Amino acid sequence: MIIKRNIYFAVKVRRDSKGNKIETNLPIRMRVSYNWNYKDFYTGYNIDLDKWDEAQQRVRRNAVNKCGQSAATINSHLNKMLAAMFDTFNEFELLDQIPEIDILTSRFNEKMEGVNVALKAIAPHKPKVDFWKVYRQFMRESAHKRSWTDATIEKFNALKEHIKKYKENPTFDDFNDSGLTAFVISLRSEKKKLKNGEEWSMKDSTVHKQLGYLKWFLKWANKKGYTTQNDYETFNPKIKAPSKRIIFLTLDEIQKLKDFKIPDNHPSWEQVRDVCIFCCFSGLRHSDVYNLKRTDIINDCIDITSRKDTEHLQIELNDETRAIINKYKDIDFGDGKLLPVISNAKMNERMKELFKAAGFTERLTDVSFSGGERIEETYEKWEKIGTHVGRKSFICNALALGVPVNIVMKWTGHSDYKAMKPYIDVADTIKANYMKKFNNVFTTQAAKEQ
Repeated sequence: MIIKRNIYFAVKVRRDSKGNKIETNLPIRMRVSYNWNYKDFYTGYNIDLDKWDEAQQRVRRNAVNKCGQSAATINSHLNKMLAAMFDTFNEFELLDQIPEIDILTSRFNEKMEGVNVALKAIAPHKPKVDFWKVYRQFMRESAHKRSWTDATIEKFNALKEHIKKYKENPTFDDFNDSGLTAFVISLRSEKKKLKNGEEWSMKDSTVHKQLGYLKWFLKWANKKGYTTQNDYETFNPKIKAPSKRIIFLTLDEIQKLKDFKIPDNHPSWEQVRDVCIFCCFSGLRHSDVYNLKRTDIINDCIDITSRKDTEHLQIELNDETRAIINKYKDIDFGDGKLLPVISNAKMNERMKELFKAAGFTERLTDVSFSGGERIEETYEKWEKIGTHVGRKSFICNALALGVPVNIVMKWTGHSDYKAMKPYIDVADTIKANYMKKFNNVFTTQAAKEQ
C-alpha cells in the first residue's frame, strides 16, 4: 500500500508583542501530514527569513545563520531528515499499516538518533542557559510590561513550585514533547485534600491551566532566543476540563441583598454591600472601583482607564450606581476616592460573611475530573462569592436583558468575543427562566379578581 503524505520544510513565522512579524533567527520545521494527521518536527536549525528559499524549501546558497552554520550544513541535515521520514513511511507501507502519529514519530526519532548525535558533535558550543535566571527575567519583564496583578504574579510563583516538583534544576531541553508529557504526569501526581477529607490528584482543569502558563513562558523564552525548543506549540494532551460554573447574582438575588437588614454588630457590611451592588450595575473590577476617583465621573459617566488591561472605559451611570455615589458624596475617603472600598482580601472575607448571613445558602454541585476520574463537589453559594461576582452579575444580567454583546464588551473592556461565550450561555438560561413568569399569568390575575 501507498500512504498519501505531504512532507515540507518551512520557517516558523513569529510575531513580537506588538504583532510585528519577526524576520530573523526563525526556527526551521518539517511538517508531515497524512491521513488527517499532522506533526511538526523541529530541525535544530534557525535562519533569517530572507535567507530561506520557500520554493526550494532550503536555505539559500552561501547563506549563514546567526550560529555560523552554513547553508550546506543545514540543507544536508534537512535532506537526512527527509530521507529518514521516507524510510519510516516505507516501513509501514511494507507492513500494510497506517501508523498512529505518535508511533510514526517514535520510529522516525529512532532513525534520527545517529544523525542527531553527529549533529551535536559538530554544532558550535553554546553557553548553558540558566533556566531559573531566565524565568525570573520573564516574570520581571512581563510584570512590568503587562502590569501584572498580584494574582497573576502568584500564578507564576505557583507554576515555579510545580516545575520544581517535576525537576529541581530543569533545562529547556526538559520541555520537549516527552518532557512536557512527564510534566503533566508530575502535576497529576500532586495530591490535594477536598473539603470532605477525600484526597485527589490535581484536577484536570488545573493541569490545563498550569500547562497554559508554562507554554506562555516557553513561548516568551523562544522569542527571546534562550531556547530553540518549540515542542510546546504542538503539545496538546487530551485533558477533560469542563466549563467552570459562573457564580453570579440574578436581579432577584440583588434585590434580596438590598433588602437584607444589616445587623448592628456588623456595620461595615453596609459599605461592602454598597460596593458590591455598585459593581453589579457598573461591571467594574475590584481594582478599578478601588481606585475610582470623584474626578472619574464625567458627564454622568464613569470615565477611566482599566488598571488590568489599560482599556479606556466609558460607562454611563444608571439609577443604582448614581444612588450609591450620591449616598457617599459628602464623605471624604482620602485621595479623592469615590467610594469606601477596602482591600481585595478583606472585601472577599466580608462578602462571604455578608452573603452567608443574608441566606445565600443554595447548594450547588460542580463536576471536575482528575486523571479522567469524575469528582463532584457540593457547596453553598456564599462560599464561592468574591469581589468578581459584581462584574460577572453585570455581564450576565445585561445579556439576559437583551443588551447587545458588543455594547456589553464596550462597557467591560473585553476585546475577545471568546471570553464572552460562557456568559452568553448563562444569559440564555436566565432568559428562559424569566419567560416562565408568563406562565398562567391570566389564571393568576383572574384568581386575584375573584
